[in-house]
Amino acid sequence: MSRNLLIIALCCVAFFFGKIPLQAQDNQTKHTKTLIQPHYLQAGDTVAIVAPSGILKNRTQEIEQAKALLTSWGLHYVVGKHVFNQNHHFAGTDAERCEDFQKALDDPTISAIWCARGGYGSVRILDKLDYTKFKKKPKWVIGYSDITAIHNQLHTLGFESLHAMMCTSMENDTTPIKETIATFKTALFGEPLSYTLEGSNYNKPGTVSAPLVGGNLSILASMLGSKTSINTSDKILFIEEIGEYRYSIDRMLQSLKRAGYFDNCKGVVVGDISKVRKNTTYWGSSTEQLIIDMLAEYDFPIAFNMPAGHEKDNRALILGRTVDLTVGKDKSTFVFENN
Repeated sequence: MSRNLLIIALCCVAFFFGKIPLQAQDNQTKHTKTLIQPHYLQAGDTVAIVAPSGILKNRTQEIEQAKALLTSWGLHYVVGKHVFNQNHHFAGTDAERCEDFQKALDDPTISAIWCARGGYGSVRILDKLDYTKFKKKPKWVIGYSDITAIHNQLHTLGFESLHAMMCTSMENDTTPIKETIATFKTALFGEPLSYTLEGSNYNKPGTVSAPLVGGNLSILASMLGSKTSINTSDKILFIEEIGEYRYSIDRMLQSLKRAGYFDNCKGVVVGDISKVRKNTTYWGSSTEQLIIDMLAEYDFPIAFNMPAGHEKDNRALILGRTVDLTVGKDKSTFVFENN
């Protein structure tokens, strides 16, 4: 064989046999990559209040209370120009809601973006948002429920975010949401964050350390097949939901399962599944049993009773952050690693 032919042959071997392990290694790195953490807030920082989803009809008082809360923490605030706009179901047109959110993303003086409420509408602006300036100076995006769509987008881009209370969570008497507010502040200012969860006979014991992802189950299911469907490999998945039938909860979980969400998942944490609707056709088991049955073939730990979701006690979660999770029948511990 001539020297030139030998070189060509060696190059072919390297191409076909050398590149595949490198590609596999790249995929593994993608699965375990640490997400970028925005800077924690400190007194003097500014928070933007925006409304990327549902209409804020007769919610002026809650926004005023939210502003007062930020002020009590030594923070400044700005309110999006279109927050109180009304366009049928939404807080303004898609263009108006996108404009407020984009301005907050781009403004280097903004340290956090606090969503006024959820409802529905975030998905309608996702593909209109430009994160070019955000990537140069990341900031916390805060919210839950419909804001899961934006959390998903941030995670696919490689950034942490806060699953926490929104402005409309505020009440005249804040006693029922004392822990909700306290854990929001703890997460936002970078103090150690951990929880001890009530035990459950449905818990599947085990210990795991992995990044936490997830949010509202309906939104997670609606993202399947899109570029903002999150990667759950080597992650702990958190889910919560409100106002669904049990058959609908099962259907959404089955959709996640068929899409491979649980194949390489490291654990599942179940938050509040609130206001489950009753169907004329009896489902036949509890929501907890539904989840356990659906995940029976997997050996990762499963923890119930995470106080996060659509109840007054809605504890803050740092999505994208590594959590040390220990699940037992009598209790579970949930500790965020400090960055």
